[in-house]
Amino acid sequence: MKNLLRNRKALSTVVTTLIILVVSVLLAGVVTYFAINVVSTRVQNESLNLTYQHVWYNTTEGAAEAAIMVTNTGGRDVVLQNIAVRGQSMNSSYVFYFPVTVQGDLPYVSQTTNISTSVTAPTGFGYSGKFLHTNTIVLASGSSVAVYMAQTPTGIAPGSVTVNDVGLTIDISIFSAQATYIKETNVNAA
Repeated sequence: MKNLLRNRKALSTVVTTLIILVVSVLLAGVVTYFAINVVSTRVQNESLNLTYQHVWYNTTEGAAEAAIMVTNTGGRDVVLQNIAVRGQSMNSSYVFYFPVTVQGDLPYVSQTTNISTSVTAPTGFGYSGKFLHTNTIVLASGSSVAVYMAQTPTGIAPGSVTVNDVGLTIDISIFSAQATYIKETNVNAA
């Protein structure tokens, strides 16, 4: 035992190996922590909140209309690429939207006039202009839009909704680059 304590080479080899082992483990831990930190702060998730979904059928006009409020609650901008009602993609020529600054339920907009040219957005939503139209909707982080889907002049309703569908549950689907968001609602009489 005395020889072991006096032999400095044997003790220094064990200590050196232990120091190298501890340093390498600490270095690996720091590198792993840094990588996780960089990835978690750089990645921002896409998240949409769908609210105030409606599908109406107006028996006096003989027309159907759908509406939904889309709010981007994620940390990055989102492009809404497609909207479907009851699994049927909407013709982008009949999908209209307006930016929203105040949250509230969406009212029915009469289609007796052409929604694309003459109907203004409902009052009380912080937007007073005409409905906007585009093939894709770019939704900035933290912003909201009200999306209306109108019946085509040839009579093709959103999701082929007819008077017989009043009271039935159907879905409205929003497609983005990374996900599909689905909300269900009942068809109401307007």
